[in-house]
Amino acid sequence: MAHQGDSGRPDREDAAHQEAAASGEAGYAQVGGRLTKEFANVHAADTVARCVEAARHGAEEVTGAASPDLVERIARKHLQVLAVVAAERRRQGSRPTLGNAP
Repeated sequence: MAHQGDSGRPDREDAAHQEAAASGEAGYAQVGGRLTKEFANVHAADTVARCVEAARHGAEEVTGAASPDLVERIARKHLQVLAVVAAERRRQGSRPTLGNAP
């Protein structure tokens, strides 16, 4: 049974959605590039990429959308926390112990 708009051609909404998705993908790539540069001395590029993807997924799950700006803010916070944890582990690892400290 044919429905209105079933002409076999993408309608304007489909085209607009595809265009927005393509522009969003470019936006996420730019976010990844900026954060990779910002955290180059702290995190490997693959760590940054995973963090951007996790931030994007989390934003979509919580809000139903994930603008590149929101994803960048979330990913930056995650990367900052990871950097603090890594620095603390290095600090604790370099501290001399008497063999009885946890």
